[in-house]
Amino acid sequence: MASPDGASGVGSSPEETELSITLTLRMLMHGKEIGSIIGKKGETVKRIREQSSARITISEGSCPERITTITGSTDAVFRAVSMIAFKLEEDLGAGGDGVSAGRAPVTLRLVIPASQCGSLIGKAGAKIREIRESTGAQVQVAGDLLPNSTERAVTVSGVPDTIIQCVRQICAVILEVP
Repeated sequence: MASPDGASGVGSSPEETELSITLTLRMLMHGKEIGSIIGKKGETVKRIREQSSARITISEGSCPERITTITGSTDAVFRAVSMIAFKLEEDLGAGGDGVSAGRAPVTLRLVIPASQCGSLIGKAGAKIREIRESTGAQVQVAGDLLPNSTERAVTVSGVPDTIIQCVRQICAVILEVP
C-alpha cells in the first residue's frame, strides 16, 4: 500500500525543502550510553560523524548524564540518530554473548525547548497520540523542566526503526513552530 507522502515526488515536496534546513537535536545520555557512542578511542563517534556528515558534540564532564548535540541538514541528523539508535541497541540490548533476547527497546531522551512542547503534545494530547500511533514508539514529554533550564526531556523508546520515525515526526513539529 502506498504511503500518503508518496514516493512519486513531483516538484519540490515538503520533505525536499526540509532537507536544506539546518537542524540541531540535543539528547541527554547516561555514561554507559555515551561510552557506547564514543567507542574505543573515539572510533565509533568518528565513524558516525563521517557516515552521517552531521556535527556531533558530547558535553565534557564526569557527571552521570551528558548532552549529545547533533547538528546538520535534517537528513544528516536523522542518519546520525539512526546510527546512534542501532549502536545503542547493539551494545546495551545485547546479552553477554552478543545475542539479544528479542529486541530490547532503545530509549533516547531528547532535550526540547519548553516553548515547543505544547505543539508537540497538541490540543488535548492529539499530536503526541498521533505520533505514538503512527510510529509505534513510546513517547513521553516530561512535565517538569530540566534542572536550571527552560527545556524539557522528551523520552522516546522502542526498537530503532520506530524511534527514528518518531524523532523525524518530532523534528517536523519543532521545525513548524518558530
